[in-house]
Amino acid sequence: MHLIVIAKAPIPGRVKTRLCPPCSPEDSASIAEASLADTLEAVRGVAGVRPVVALDGPAGEWLPPGIRVIPQRGRGLAARIAAAFDDVGGPSLLIGMDTPHVDVPRLAGACGRLAESGVDAVLGPALDGGWWALGLRRPDAGVFDGVPMSSDRTLAVQRARLRTMGMRVADLAPMRDVDTPTDALTVAASVPGSRFAIAVAASPIATGSTVGPIA
Repeated sequence: MHLIVIAKAPIPGRVKTRLCPPCSPEDSASIAEASLADTLEAVRGVAGVRPVVALDGPAGEWLPPGIRVIPQRGRGLAARIAAAFDDVGGPSLLIGMDTPHVDVPRLAGACGRLAESGVDAVLGPALDGGWWALGLRRPDAGVFDGVPMSSDRTLAVQRARLRTMGMRVADLAPMRDVDTPTDALTVAASVPGSRFAIAVAASPIATGSTVGPIA
């Protein structure tokens, strides 16, 4: 079983741009780096998986040892996700770098669901209408045909596409991913003392935003 993190290198101006303002590009990059580091720490803690980062950009000091890096390829997010599944083979669970509060039990449970008899795919809903995790027993680029990425319709269309292809889909528990300052504050509050929480506390986000519910 592969556990893939699809990520952008945390370079100012290229990551977490929806946090600007109140953040500067440098603030946003610091938050993104912390989010990625926390995510990779959780991934490394899952027993029996082979961790992989599908990376857009150069690796940095945030990359811990023991994690294979493959370059992203393809035009558009859907093509890059499909390529990541294809490059590592299956079965594989893929997540992003926007859920720094994900933990080992949740990831291990998701991998376990994908390994169950009678399951072809697992899908983890995000609270914004997207998904935070997708697992496939076998790579198939057709899974993403017609699926709009970064949309409040992504989850619904993705689930329908999987089922249209005859795949038996198991749903995972929903999570909030970090796109906006409110998301960042809410998630940071759920993981006090984490790299992500420290980075958010040191940023302009730490004042003047309203915190919403977390899942």
